[in-house]
Amino acid sequence: MKTQIGQNSWGIQSVSFWSVLIIALGIIYIGIRFIVHPEGAAPGYGIPFKDGNDSVYGRIKGIRDTFSGIVLLPLLWMRMRKAVAWVFSMAIVVPAFDFLVILSYKGSGDIAHLLIHGLTAMLMVITSILLFYGISESNKN
Repeated sequence: MKTQIGQNSWGIQSVSFWSVLIIALGIIYIGIRFIVHPEGAAPGYGIPFKDGNDSVYGRIKGIRDTFSGIVLLPLLWMRMRKAVAWVFSMAIVVPAFDFLVILSYKGSGDIAHLLIHGLTAMLMVITSILLFYGISESNKN
């Protein structure tokens, strides 16, 4: 019977490990920024606030983003490649829908923010492929 113990050779030597870690830390930073100073973080997302009451939604976004990054850290720490792959892959919906929100709100004219969200989603797809199918020693177990 194959157990998850064989997965433990995956870790810091893997591009997919570092890619997930960098993306997780980046989204934690973005989330904390939205929690602490939502008015300053909102323009970077692509939709600036219209008034002070909008900051509540920014903080909600910050909580979502912070959780999205934090949930991956223990899985990375325990080097649980399959769990990371599944959780990380499901999280692709966040930048994909962020892309769609910007597109529906601003149209195709805000190419900078569309690229930020779209390229993030694409990087996550590539990383997910590496997590599931990447060549490493852990695939030989």
